Amino acid sequence: MGLSKRKFIFLAIITAAISLGAALTIIQPFASDEKNDGIESPEVSSSVSTPSLESRSEAEPASLHLTVGTRAPKIEGISAWINSDPIALQETVGKVVLIDFWTYSCVNCIRTFPFLKLWHSRYSDDGLVIVGVHSPEFAFEKDPVNVINAVEENGITWPVALDNDFTTWNNFSNRVWPAKYLIDHAGVLRYRHLGEGQYAETEENIRELLKEAGADLDGDNFPLPMDQPLDPEFLRSRNAEITRELYAGYGRDFLDTQSGGPGYVRQPEYYLDQEAVVFFEEPDEMLAHSIYFNGFWFVGEDLVRHGQPTTGYEDHISLIYSARTLNAVLGFPGAPYKVRVSNDGKNLTAENRGDDIIIDENGQSYVMVVEPKMYNLVAHPAYTRGHKLRLSSNSSDFELFSFTFGVYEAGP
Repeated sequence: MGLSKRKFIFLAIITAAISLGAALTIIQPFASDEKNDGIESPEVSSSVSTPSLESRSEAEPASLHLTVGTRAPKIEGISAWINSDPIALQETVGKVVLIDFWTYSCVNCIRTFPFLKLWHSRYSDDGLVIVGVHSPEFAFEKDPVNVINAVEENGITWPVALDNDFTTWNNFSNRVWPAKYLIDHAGVLRYRHLGEGQYAETEENIRELLKEAGADLDGDNFPLPMDQPLDPEFLRSRNAEITRELYAGYGRDFLDTQSGGPGYVRQPEYYLDQEAVVFFEEPDEMLAHSIYFNGFWFVGEDLVRHGQPTTGYEDHISLIYSARTLNAVLGFPGAPYKVRVSNDGKNLTAENRGDDIIIDENGQSYVMVVEPKMYNLVAHPAYTRGHKLRLSSNSSDFELFSFTFGVYEAGP
């Protein structure tokens, strides 16, 4: 797929300002015709962020805003349903419906799963219906088998609709993952929240709408959920920074530079040829918060793929990052493959390895890629700055889509 098709998804960060006693910076590379839906953002930077959502710029909806207080649009254009027969909103009259737009490799979406599970457990018997509308960020997320695997792995039991053509997404004038829309018992949109956080506010709205629908919640003295706490070391750090989400494919890089950003890759070789195998040389000095390649790599629109099979792990991907946790979305075009992972030139240990890291009997740390998804690679005990990650594989199936980073006290 070439640039002419203009089917790109780009990162947009919108988050509430966090009072830390020191200013945090945030990346917000909206295209010039994108609007911020009334959400204020902190100071803008080109290299670091505190992300709570992702945004997509393809195919602007007919209406830029879906107004709270109007009738909810239809769920339609669904290619398949998981955990349910097809659901139409007109069939849910009398119930409260929570529409959750998500995509399974999105770390921001993954962080909301515990809260969705909590609400499903607490209120499904009282008339709450959760519908997860899965609108894919990457092509591999269109495959129903991959989505089914993700649903099972994450313990999702509510209905999931596969919105592969973004029909329902556009009906709701949605632009971000994750996004939650609450529809009352009469089919009217009553509440909308974009991104992570504000879980107590969302639950208060769920309860209010259930009561309006006739549910008796007087005996339900559930404590309201708290937002995920930030890492204490991050809160204590002066001029704290977090590496923003980094995309490997040229499509996102193009949009970032067009929006005034520095791009996700700083090597000139990256821009010489696209949809082709390129030889890269990692420089002696690397800029932080950017992806660097060494060796032969195929540069694609959404991904970079290892350009040759090797025997000595000589081709690699590197970056200097600041975060507590680091994740990578890796592809799976064929057979399972191993990716060695090092931090500051050393193998990961039990102290700083992510959930998906394996450490063999020789102390070698690696991830075994057996399906296309997000892999949690690094989990430091506390927030830290300026570390160098390196990924290397002998397999020509090694595909990188993106890196994401976190500064929560727990989780990815």
